[in-house]
Amino acid sequence: MPSGLMVMDKHGIIVQMRDQTDWEMLGRIAEGQAGYVTPAQARTAGFHRNTLLHHAREQGRLEKTARGLYRLRFYPRSQFEPIAAAWVQTDPERAVVSHESALELHGLSDVAPSAVHLTLPRDQRWRRPATGMRFHLPRHPLTRQEVRRIHGLPTTTPERTIIDVLESGTQPEQVEQAVREALTRRLTTKARLRTASAERSAATRRALERLIASS
Repeated sequence: MPSGLMVMDKHGIIVQMRDQTDWEMLGRIAEGQAGYVTPAQARTAGFHRNTLLHHAREQGRLEKTARGLYRLRFYPRSQFEPIAAAWVQTDPERAVVSHESALELHGLSDVAPSAVHLTLPRDQRWRRPATGMRFHLPRHPLTRQEVRRIHGLPTTTPERTIIDVLESGTQPEQVEQAVREALTRRLTTKARLRTASAERSAATRRALERLIASS
């Protein structure tokens, strides 16, 4: 157990008091994760589980938002809270927001995903998504060039996102809108879209060409 002053709260739970330096360390972790932290990450900053529970229960600096997930109360909220929470809860080191959730972050369509879509490496196929999440384990793994930070979250690029939703069965009108928006807003080019589809099936490449031609 990390060192620190131990006190008993009104519920009879032994709580470890932390100083400002510890909170600053926890804040740095949360800052890169839309204000969220996991208990494991909190332990690296010196926080015992009871301390997290105490602050969540007593309306302190933390709130418990899901099993195994806490959020700093003072961190600014955004419209993408469910996506951020799912990403941190899954694996902020490996998970990437993708497919229809990436369309949402990029603002490329009117799609309203029924689940948060996350792409993971294939060696993570043992994982099971929590309720409200959908995992993708692509045969074409993400490269560093296919991921960028959007609204603070690692997200597939417009090109990769469009190819992914084209292959995964997203409504054709939503994919068509995404291509048109991406080209109009100069988030990508026709050449970059074609390059992104180069290693995909002939059917995917033909479908993309039709979308490009109609945009």
